[in-house]
Amino acid sequence: MTTLVQSVDWLAVAPPALTALVALVLLVADLFLPEARKPLLGAGAVAGLALALLSLLPLLDGDRATFCVEKAGCSYRADHFALTVQLLVLGGALLTALLSFGAVRAQRLPAGEYWFLLLSSAAGAALLPAARDLATLIVALEVATLPSFALVGLRHGERRSAEAALKFFLSSVTATAVTLLGTAFVYASTGSVHLDAIAAALGDIDPQLRTLARVGVVLTLVGFAFKTAAVPFHFWVPDTYTGAPLPVAAYLSVVGKAVGFSGLALVTVRAFPSYGNVWGPALAVLAALTMTIGNAAALRQDPTRSFSAVRLLAWSSVGQAGYLLVPLASAAYTDRPAHALGATLAYALMYAAVNLGSFAAVALLARGRLADFRGLYARNPALALLLAFFLLCLAGLPPGLAGLFAKLAVFEAAIDAGLGWLAVVTAVNVAIALVYYLRWTASLFRTTPEPATDAAPNAAPDAAPDTRDLTAAGGGTDTAGTVTAGTVTAGTATAVREKAPAEAPARRPLALVTALGLCGLLAVALSAAPQLILRLADVKLF
Repeated sequence: MTTLVQSVDWLAVAPPALTALVALVLLVADLFLPEARKPLLGAGAVAGLALALLSLLPLLDGDRATFCVEKAGCSYRADHFALTVQLLVLGGALLTALLSFGAVRAQRLPAGEYWFLLLSSAAGAALLPAARDLATLIVALEVATLPSFALVGLRHGERRSAEAALKFFLSSVTATAVTLLGTAFVYASTGSVHLDAIAAALGDIDPQLRTLARVGVVLTLVGFAFKTAAVPFHFWVPDTYTGAPLPVAAYLSVVGKAVGFSGLALVTVRAFPSYGNVWGPALAVLAALTMTIGNAAALRQDPTRSFSAVRLLAWSSVGQAGYLLVPLASAAYTDRPAHALGATLAYALMYAAVNLGSFAAVALLARGRLADFRGLYARNPALALLLAFFLLCLAGLPPGLAGLFAKLAVFEAAIDAGLGWLAVVTAVNVAIALVYYLRWTASLFRTTPEPATDAAPNAAPDAAPDTRDLTAAGGGTDTAGTVTAGTVTAGTATAVREKAPAEAPARRPLALVTALGLCGLLAVALSAAPQLILRLADVKLF
């Protein structure tokens, strides 16, 4: 007789469990803390995420599983795949928390709700890569996603923020409904929700159920493809990133993508390996379309447009999602699917460090337009060099060797799988991306005066600069003397530009500088030892 009583390995579930527990503690503590002591909640969030990261260390020595059922399998498994993704999402959440200190204070966000939502989402993101049944996968996906809606729209009274949250919510709910329908079809076809049991059942399925299973496989992929911002599920990205607080946009660009890609990897490689002829071509086409549309849109960004820096990073993240999809598609055509997944994880780790660093640089400068970065090296050499290094990593150019070797791992996965056409499309898109990454990088070192129309907005010569453009874009770092895009007279623009460089270094939150420094250290370390990226692609994940 099969028992329904399951033992729990608390050490295995510690990373997501600790994150969720700290989230609840912060929510309750918010009720008792006076307003002046609310910053302690942020410190508690950082400490909790650091503790969750440390809880990964005892799990490195082996494969642990819990919530197991006889003959069906385990619902939670802390293998190398799960630990790698948990490192990525918890590390990304920790850096996001450091980015958030200034934004929570400057934009007067409700501190208790903000930190609770951020850690709740991180707990779901940490749970998902260890899930080994469809029910746990869907629950983890929603726990990671639902708090994100509230985070995007947390700025009360901001129309842009509310519209971004509504668009994000409606599109995500639709994708989730389709995914639930797909999982229902898969369960009806196989009689199981555990991934390994599904894989065994699909390998020898009743011919009468084959069509139902195929439809279920395709529909199940939709929700995860939405989270990765793959075309055609990408339309929410630019408006959501510009409407959300800037740390939330950075979080979605890294942790949100990690959630989607880990879910895609599990359902394709673990649950649906026998249907590689269905999901392999679909993911290959999605990869080609995603990188092409993302890079083409990023290429067309107007430097003088409001929020253009954030919008470029948003479209760049869509293009980067296309690169991340290439190894996943390759897994359907190779005898080494785990190697292909390793290439995706290696690229995701590089992307997480440099993309969060790019968002941190935008937040530290407290400007929302690309035109405002012109001549940054003359005003702040250290920040300009760091941002240039991050952009070169994203482009895959030396000295950003981390990005170069990550792209080599992606090309290797495509070529090994016989997807030569996809490797060619990827190479063309890498060349397209070079244009806008190098254009932004070059502008950092130009000293040519900007036209008056490129100046900062709505500020009187003797008044404090208006940061409404940055606030709407999600920034919250209060660096004195910096302003954002808009329309002013030439005299006002000149006055603000002359005052900004002298005042900018006065007030920079330590947490934001720390986040930027950590991202820089990670990017430099990966570029100094790029063989680590290739070695990760060969790690046994399952």
